[in-house]
Amino acid sequence: MPTIAHFDLPVDDPERAKKFYSELFGWNIEKVDGAFDYYFIETTDLEGQPGLGGGMGPRGSPDQRITNFVEVTSVDEYCDHVKELGGMVLQPKMPVPGWGYLAVCMDTEANTFGLWEVNENAK
Repeated sequence: MPTIAHFDLPVDDPERAKKFYSELFGWNIEKVDGAFDYYFIETTDLEGQPGLGGGMGPRGSPDQRITNFVEVTSVDEYCDHVKELGGMVLQPKMPVPGWGYLAVCMDTEANTFGLWEVNENAK
């Protein structure tokens, strides 16, 4: 069953956000190697066990907010299903090279969410 696999935190100042969330929740936030201006976020639950992972990167637009990404077997199929059910695809399928594919959608209640498909061959 698809579940939330990742959250994406848009930021204006990565160092300020890293300091805030590291000090507030104890999250480990590390920059991704390479050309990406992106950071991975590691969380733990209250017992110290690994929790949901996330990332943070530059805010794309002034109204962009935290987006939860649901891992699915096919972004294409789920985008079609979103539309069939009355939702909208806001950001069509796009590759994250070497990692997978993502899309951003809106449900029937105007909530946004992401779809994520793991595929190391994504280009």
